[in-house]
Formats: sequence, structure tokens, C-alpha cells
Amino acid sequence: MQYVVFNQKGGVGKSTITCNLAAISAAQGLRTLVIDLDSQGNSTRYLLGGEQSDSLPNVAEFFEQSLKFTIRDKSAAEYIVSTQWEGLDLMPSSPLLDELHGKLESRHKIYKLRDALKFLAGDYDRIYIDTPPALNFYSRCALIAAQGCLIPFDCDDFSRRALYTLLENVEEIKSDHNADLKVKGIIVNQFQPRANLPQRMVQELIDEGLPVLQPYLSSSVKIRESHEQSLPMIFMEPGHKLSLEYVALHDSLL
Repeated sequence: MQYVVFNQKGGVGKSTITCNLAAISAAQGLRTLVIDLDSQGNSTRYLLGGEQSDSLPNVAEFFEQSLKFTIRDKSAAEYIVSTQWEGLDLMPSSPLLDELHGKLESRHKIYKLRDALKFLAGDYDRIYIDTPPALNFYSRCALIAAQGCLIPFDCDDFSRRALYTLLENVEEIKSDHNADLKVKGIIVNQFQPRANLPQRMVQELIDEGLPVLQPYLSSSVKIRESHEQSLPMIFMEPGHKLSLEYVALHDSLL
């Protein structure tokens, strides 16, 4: 199963959700891959920490290869590195993604990731794709390649307004490029159950028939500690409330 974690709005927790769900998949014995398509590289830093290096093979090199004539193209697997956790691999990000964007778009390389995942699907039980906070070439690549779309939602009015446009964009890509793509659900992030606005906003989404997933992910300072230590919650503090919420969310997707 291949999931794209996508939202055109920044700061909603895409990388955090991507890495924590992937870590749980690996911890449960599933062969798991994260592909970091965001040039900011938050998922890459989260999973590699101090081991991150410009010399690592990365997703920018994977795309750049398609712009050059070579006798033998490298396989997608050659751009993947192992993390410190068994069963959890990563195709790292690179700042070069920004430089390549226009060239890839003009050369119509939008299906390259989809074609690569057809081969990688035999090596991995779960593939999670982190995307940039925009509907650009890389986000479209991911939506065309994936089977399921997960949408982080952080309970504010800006996120809600952007959500409807996002759903329309996903539906358009499904119609034009990827009939197998399904919105698997909206992930409520940084939820504060005692505050009236988040409760009301989430309930309104449910009343509208939108696929809101449960449980909601609580707001917790632990997630910042998790970022700082480059340790997904399941590896840092598996018994924490937020870790258990992530596990329940992960298992609901199965």
C-alpha cells in the first residue's frame, strides 16, 4: 500500500505524521519506505538526524537521472538508504528539488515516480510519501503514484477553507491520472479536546460527510522532543498517549 500525505497548507504536520506512521509500520514488522519530496527535508532530518549528509543518494538525483541520457539508468532502489531502525528505509530529500522543478515539469516527467513505485512495491509492504506544502510537480507526482491520500488537518479556519480546494484537486488528479487514488481520510492533528473551536470544526466536517479518521492526534510538547531527538514517538516513548493514538490511527488504516 502506498500513501501520500498531502496538504497544500504548510505547518499542518505532514512530515511528523508521515514519519510516525512509517515508524509504526516498521515496528510492526512491515517493510517500510519513506520518500521525502519536500525540499525542506523535514522527514529526512527526522529519520536520519545527524547522519544526514549531502553525499547520500537522494530523490533529487532519482529525478535528475531522467533528464540525462545514460547507457544504464540506476534503479529507484539505488537512491534509498537505511535508517537506524530495522525495516524502515528512506529516499532522502535534497534542496536540489527546487532547481529541478521547472525542468522536470517542462519535460513531462510526471509519471516517473509512479513507474518507480511499481518496482518498489515488491520490496515494501508500506510506502509513505511526504510532499511539499503546494500543489506542484512533486505533489502531483505523489498523488499520481499513490493508492491512498492522507490529509493532515490542524483545526483552524484557514485549514478548513483550504481543505475543500484540496479535495477538488485530488479528485481532479484521480479523474485524469490515477483512478486507483482514494482519500483514505482526514487526520486531525494537534487536537485540543477542551477547546470549543476544534471540537465544533471537526464535528462540522463529520456532519458534511467527510472522512475524518479517529483517533484524533493530541497536542503535546512530546512531539517537539521527538523532532529534536530524531526519534519517532513509537521509538522514543511507546507508552505515551500520543504514541498510542498514532498506533490506533495506523491500525485503523489497515
